[in-house]
Amino acid sequence: MLSPVLKPFQLSSTLNIKNRIVMAPMTRRRADENYNPTEMMIPYYARRAEAGLIVTEGTIISKDAVGYGNVPGIFTNSHIEHWKKITDAVHENKGAIFLQLWHCGRVSHPALHEGKLPISASATTLNIPLGRSGYTCGTSREATKCEIKSLVNDFAKAAQNAMSANFDGIEIHGANGYLVDQFLHYCSNQRGDEYGITPENMSRFCLEVVAACGETIGFEKVGLRLSPGGHMNEIVTDQRDQFIFQCLLQQLEKLNIAYVHTGTFDDSIKYSGLNNKTATEFLREHYKKIIIASGNYNLVSAEQGVNTNLFDLVALGRPFIANPDLIQRLHHNITLNKYDAKMLDELM
Repeated sequence: MLSPVLKPFQLSSTLNIKNRIVMAPMTRRRADENYNPTEMMIPYYARRAEAGLIVTEGTIISKDAVGYGNVPGIFTNSHIEHWKKITDAVHENKGAIFLQLWHCGRVSHPALHEGKLPISASATTLNIPLGRSGYTCGTSREATKCEIKSLVNDFAKAAQNAMSANFDGIEIHGANGYLVDQFLHYCSNQRGDEYGITPENMSRFCLEVVAACGETIGFEKVGLRLSPGGHMNEIVTDQRDQFIFQCLLQQLEKLNIAYVHTGTFDDSIKYSGLNNKTATEFLREHYKKIIIASGNYNLVSAEQGVNTNLFDLVALGRPFIANPDLIQRLHHNITLNKYDAKMLDELM
């Protein structure tokens, strides 16, 4: 009997995907120095087009959004043309692909911004290494209300550019301690205006970004990744954070977006700040529409989650790195290659 995870799924009124398995967004850093996707990225995505949906690596929405070197962008005509080669290859293999829109916020360094401090929800200090750059993240500056409006417009413009590059939709990266997520936690959002203090205010920026993208390209083409349980880039979950996400999810329920996607590396972790629930359990408690779970799942745990309506789709990352033919292996019960970190440096 065919696993329910391997059966087709109606993601939206316009997109029926081949199965419920999503290729998770994974930072690969294979773009050139101008943030253009490179030729080696074409077969990388095309070979994995058997996934029900591919969500690309994080793609910066503007030059100011950068936090790491050699990541792709979607803010110039050149970026659009280079991404078209990838979407064309995926579509030729009858795949579906969403572009993940990314702004790193305070996870950056002045060296990447001509000496200016990185922008964030508030002026805070982040003491973590910035990838393999040799830099350590430091102080950020608080976005002005005028800059917030520009940031929202940048997301909407990037969404439009994604459509020009023939993507099937976009995913807003609202997770893992990057800019959108920085507005959603008390540890990183210390504002005293209409974007801070209360759950309604602290969810405002995320909702404005979702609304701007949805109004630009259609809400059914917009997904959102969230990390209600903080675990990355010095996001520490405050007991009050749950009320921000409850407020956010209640508002998202009113919108016809494609999905909400759990942003975590281990979805078995239960957070005290989420009433001892996992991130996906918390999302499902407050959001009844389509959820993509992510975080160290396999076929058995994915089937269990789908069968109990904990989530609708499952995103896999490392298994897709080790097994470009993952879906075929699952269909035919072929043993999977084990992931090894050395594979990240190989052209697979």
